[in-house]
Amino acid sequence: MKPLQASSGDLNADRRADYAEMLHASGDHAAAAELLLGALELAPQWTMGWYRLGEMQQAAGAPNLAAQAWAMSLKLDPADRQGAALNLQLMGKAPKTAALPSAFVETLFDHYAKSFDESLVDNLGYRLPEFLDQAIRTARPGRFGLVLDLGCGTGLMGQRLRPIVDRLEGYDISASMLKQARAKGVYDLLGKADLRDFAYADRKAELVTVADVFIYVGALDAVVETIAGMLSGDGLFAFSVEKLANEDAFDDFALLPSRRYAHSQAYVRRVLAANGFSVLSMETKTIRQDRREPVEGLVVVATLPSDAFNV
Repeated sequence: MKPLQASSGDLNADRRADYAEMLHASGDHAAAAELLLGALELAPQWTMGWYRLGEMQQAAGAPNLAAQAWAMSLKLDPADRQGAALNLQLMGKAPKTAALPSAFVETLFDHYAKSFDESLVDNLGYRLPEFLDQAIRTARPGRFGLVLDLGCGTGLMGQRLRPIVDRLEGYDISASMLKQARAKGVYDLLGKADLRDFAYADRKAELVTVADVFIYVGALDAVVETIAGMLSGDGLFAFSVEKLANEDAFDDFALLPSRRYAHSQAYVRRVLAANGFSVLSMETKTIRQDRREPVEGLVVVATLPSDAFNV
């Protein structure tokens, strides 16, 4: 994938953009947007510039102009590595989507890989691997022959699983995250894969974990069906979702301003049942902090009975 240009490629445009960032940081968002628009007249193909212009226009209280800038960003980069379509969706100017763009997720985690553990664990109080580990051990004490850790990231879940696993395989969309996981030496195999079109034809796993990954996937039906096909009879599926706060809204899932998906408990149960799973545990936990506010999630362990369709 060709990297996004942090520079416009035009020295004069970059100078204007730098000054626009200074104005934006000082709180003069309208002047910043005007200056950055001038820079884009010199470098009209600069995707990141258009995306940043949208952020400045939004901060300046000009949502229609922000939407125009994000639409241009999306036109120049249809893969949408900046997530412009998500911003348009949150504004009601684009249709709802079933998942975040894969290129956006890959770009996001490639960027944050080196600082990911420190930012998430130390700064945001991330405890999900601990909670999932406890739920798995409670549901089924003992060892697992083969475990697939999907969306393994830097290996935080893998570090928890390693003491109870004979063979541990991790898969992630981000090559940079996999590099960090490889350095920890806890996986027997690491592979690059997109969870939404992941194909696995090896032996059946006794446990599949998906820790803090479904926040990037809204509609869970297809991916849960795929995971059911990876599991042996009586296999466990341990995962998390961010919990939809308003369960009375009758939404299965919703894209939040954080550009993460939250899911309703009823929807999670329905998708699991439709794919032959029985829920062993489903607990509400504070999984991290966001802007100093607790984020509630569901920590779930389900089993695929030996008489399910995929044995």
